[in-house]
Amino acid sequence: MEKPPPMSAAARNHIQNLHHHLKRIAQSHVHHHHGIRSSTFPLIIVISIVILILLLAIVLLIVMLRRVRLSQRNTSGASSTVAKSKSVVNNNNCMFIAHSTINMINSSPAEVNGGRGCLYGSNVEAKLRGVQVYSLKEVETATNKFSEANLIGNDRAVYKGILRDGTVAAIKLLRPHGIHGERAFRSQVDLLSRLRSPYIVELLGYCADQQHRILIFEYLSNGSLHKHLHSHNHNLNRTLNWGIRLKIAFGCARALEYLHEHTTPTVIHRNLKCSNILLDQNFRAKLSGFGLAKIGSDKLHGLISTRVLGTTGYLAPEYASTGKLTTKSDVYSYGVILLELLTGRVPIDTTRPPGEHILVSWALPHLTNRDKVMEMIDPTLEGQYNKKDIIQVAAIAAMCVQTEAEYRPLMTDVVQSLIPLVKNLSVLCPSNSLRSNPSTSPMSYSCLVQN
Repeated sequence: MEKPPPMSAAARNHIQNLHHHLKRIAQSHVHHHHGIRSSTFPLIIVISIVILILLLAIVLLIVMLRRVRLSQRNTSGASSTVAKSKSVVNNNNCMFIAHSTINMINSSPAEVNGGRGCLYGSNVEAKLRGVQVYSLKEVETATNKFSEANLIGNDRAVYKGILRDGTVAAIKLLRPHGIHGERAFRSQVDLLSRLRSPYIVELLGYCADQQHRILIFEYLSNGSLHKHLHSHNHNLNRTLNWGIRLKIAFGCARALEYLHEHTTPTVIHRNLKCSNILLDQNFRAKLSGFGLAKIGSDKLHGLISTRVLGTTGYLAPEYASTGKLTTKSDVYSYGVILLELLTGRVPIDTTRPPGEHILVSWALPHLTNRDKVMEMIDPTLEGQYNKKDIIQVAAIAAMCVQTEAEYRPLMTDVVQSLIPLVKNLSVLCPSNSLRSNPSTSPMSYSCLVQN
């Protein structure tokens, strides 16, 4: 095999020159790309920083706008409260005060009766005062050193007293235990000091002197609804004729409407029962007993999960079985109270015949039958009521005690259903009769009953 002829020196030089030329082109290409990347990287960093600054500026702007709106809302709410309060004080013929006198932040729609903020009736003077702090010595002076003669109620924890300014008050002794008890006391004071409604018992002050924890409330002379409705004293039972019972149902509904719809966040009472509904000298109802109250969440109907507490017979089924608490749990308890007002029975009574021990279980199947409803009515009413009103209230009660929470109405809807009944009741009755004392003559309230 022949070898190829040797390459000439000129050819070798040409190939070497070509190789070096190609190598320089490759290197210059690499340097070119590296230059592009090195010049682009700082630009990307600068753009990222600018975008981040813009986002931070937008967030700060949103926060500032929200604060401005909240400040404007607070200012307008406070001014609205002052204006409405003046209108309430000047209105000397008002039985039911509008919710706009209640919350310093949230104002509510005008009440019925042409927006005057009331629903006929007798004198009511709005008290807008701050919560006072009392020493133990002042409380002892007010109660005559917790004299037995000043005891009111059956739990030996509430005393009638006269405060330093002459105000008659109900003074409740609490027995907090440990850190949890102290926290519960502070939470209750904080909650009650923010509630301002004519349908809720007013907290006048408190005492946290040494180991003593005391709440001081306005005094309501007629005591609890339970005392009148379920008393063995027949004369006490007769004071609660149908007109007064309807007023009590309305006042209790307005209290719950305020807690559920006009406070932020929502308040769930959790212990609604007859003994926590107090009556003033004109038998207007006010809600008390906020020791178990809970602040609702931002979920539907304020849903929260908590320990099951309350009074048997008033607990909503879903709350009793799962601990899931909502405003609809209060609605159920309210329905039980309506049944008590209609029938005069207690929620659980084992002395009744079989099948009648539990009020809701016995009453619910009958509430949609008009004839059966009339057979359930409290005999102490002696037939002095409007049958249409009875049937209407029974229908509301039936909706409130539904087993499924979603089928129960909102308290706003309950209030709207009761307004025509109470309004018609007030139109038929002169205002001075609402101010009379039913304890002296039960039938003096006959004008409240529609025959």
